[in-house]
Amino acid sequence: MSNFLKSERTGPILTLTMNQPDTRNALTGNSAVQEFVDACAAISLDRSIRVVILAAEGPVFCSGGNVKDMQRFFTQDLSPEVIREEYRNGIQRLPKALYNLDVPLIAAVNGPAIGAGLDLTCMCDIRIASENATFAESFVKVGIVPGDGGAWLLPRVVGMSKASEMAFTGEALSAAQALACGLVSRVVPPGDLLAEARALAGKIAANPAGVLRMTKRLLREGERSSLESLLELSAGYQAIAHKTADHKEAVMAFVEKRKPKFAD
Repeated sequence: MSNFLKSERTGPILTLTMNQPDTRNALTGNSAVQEFVDACAAISLDRSIRVVILAAEGPVFCSGGNVKDMQRFFTQDLSPEVIREEYRNGIQRLPKALYNLDVPLIAAVNGPAIGAGLDLTCMCDIRIASENATFAESFVKVGIVPGDGGAWLLPRVVGMSKASEMAFTGEALSAAQALACGLVSRVVPPGDLLAEARALAGKIAANPAGVLRMTKRLLREGERSSLESLLELSAGYQAIAHKTADHKEAVMAFVEKRKPKFAD
């Protein structure tokens, strides 16, 4: 059993739960990054998984980097080159794995998401927040920069002006403020969080697995490509989609006025 992540499978829905509440689910100084990378690789290969929920044990969703562990950067003789490589081969593997995952990913944010913990939520496609959740791009508060890709991720979620305000002040947003700026898509009572996430996951998982993955890939590519390039990719994906058994089943179910039954 993994040390940081717990996994639970319910049909086509996989729930990954961060399970180190004693460290406030910190992402450094432990096996968290490697476990996320391994989980993403396994999910990518399992075509029966249609949606993933990311949740957390304890009152804190994720505290980001382990601040106590950061003391070694000035108590040990570590050169800037060594530290840079540690980032490249450490936490920077996390956004590459999670952001590029083809399966739709929902963050169920139960409490504070701080620093890299906030950026972790931005690696997901959809964020649902408990009323107890808070969000802070707080690197500046401990004298460092977003080393995990947050400067790329956060502006794409909330826009450059709001991302700049958050990064320059390090101040936290409440769940209501996060909803107002589009950081999260809904805020729910704490006791309803996982039920809401599972209900949304169920609506997503009711659709064809292959088309879900292609749709997510188009959304990702659309963030960084020209309209012309995206149209070309869309045409290719659509040609594939039209020839799938799931497309035929969806069309016939519509014509015959029945519920479609897609392949597992």
